[in-house]
Amino acid sequence: MKKINLAYLLPNFFTALSAFLGVMSIIASSQGKFEKAFIYIVFSLIADGLDGRVARLTNTTSKFGVEFDSLADLVAFGMAPAMMLFFAAGENYGRFGALVSGLFVVFGAIRLARFNVTTGELDPRYFIGLPIPTAAVVLGSWIMLDIKYSGHLNILILSGALFLAFLMVSNFRYPSFKKINLNKSVAIKVLVLIIVIASFIYLYPIEGISIVLTVYTFYGLFRALKNILKAQKNTKR
Repeated sequence: MKKINLAYLLPNFFTALSAFLGVMSIIASSQGKFEKAFIYIVFSLIADGLDGRVARLTNTTSKFGVEFDSLADLVAFGMAPAMMLFFAAGENYGRFGALVSGLFVVFGAIRLARFNVTTGELDPRYFIGLPIPTAAVVLGSWIMLDIKYSGHLNILILSGALFLAFLMVSNFRYPSFKKINLNKSVAIKVLVLIIVIASFIYLYPIEGISIVLTVYTFYGLFRALKNILKAQKNTKR
C-alpha cells in the first residue's frame, strides 16, 4: 500500500481553507452581511497565498495541488465576490445584475484556465491579465466603500465589475513580485513604503486595501497605453 507523505497535505489544507472561506462569504452575502462576506474573501486571499508558498518551501508541488487550487480560486474569488456583487448591487437591476455577476465568474474561470496552460511558458515576473484574487478583493472593497459612504452607486459598481472581468482576460501585464532584485538603498526605500502602506491599511482597512489594489489594477492598463504611445512615437520618427 502506497504511503501518503503528510507534507503534501499542508498546502492542500490551505487550499481547502480558501474554498471553505469562499463558501462562508457566499452565505454571508445571501444574509446581507456584506462586511463579513468581504472579510472572508480577504482571509481566502491570505490562505491562497500560503498554499503555494508552503508547497514550494516543502517541495510538495503537485498537479493535484495546481488543479485543486484553481477550483478553490473559482469558488473563493469567482463565486464569492460575484454573489456579494449580486446581493449588494445587482439584485436591484434584475437580469442585468445577474448577467454581470455571471460574467465575472465566467471570465475568472477563463483567467484561471489560461494561467494553468501557460505556466512555465511566460516570464514569471509578470501575470498576463489581472489575477482573479486581486479582482475579487478590489470588487469587494468597492462594494464596501459604496455601502459605507454612499449606497447609491450600484450601477457604477456593476460597471466596475465588468471592467475587472475584462482586465482578467486581457493581455495586460501585471508584476507578480515573485522575483525582485533590490539593491540595499532601494530595499530600504521599499521597506519604508511598505510600512507606510501597512500603517494606512491599519488605520483605514477598507480604504487602504481599496486604494492600494485599485492602483495595482489600473497599473496594467496605464502600462499598456504607455507602451502603445511609445511605439507610435517611434514609428513616426
